Amino acid sequence: MTELPRYEYVKLADAIAVDIASGKLPLGAALPGERAMTDLYGVSIGTVRRAVVELRRRGLVATLPAKGTYVIELPEATGDTHEEGEPDS
Repeated sequence: MTELPRYEYVKLADAIAVDIASGKLPLGAALPGERAMTDLYGVSIGTVRRAVVELRRRGLVATLPAKGTYVIELPEATGDTHEEGEPDS
């Protein structure tokens, strides 16, 4: 089966999640600002914003208005056990 392409914001969220898991962005660390991430990752500000929303959805970061976005949890090392597109039990 052919793997479906991933959206740019998902790729960015995955890259940041890897940085969190590796300790490059430890618990409590602030993510770079939106403008800095556009330069750092070579993506649009819309992509950065959607990636941050995705990271919040995953429970990895929290955003404090006018303060920034911070790492609040490390990703699970075991990963998901269900197949892509399969509902959780």
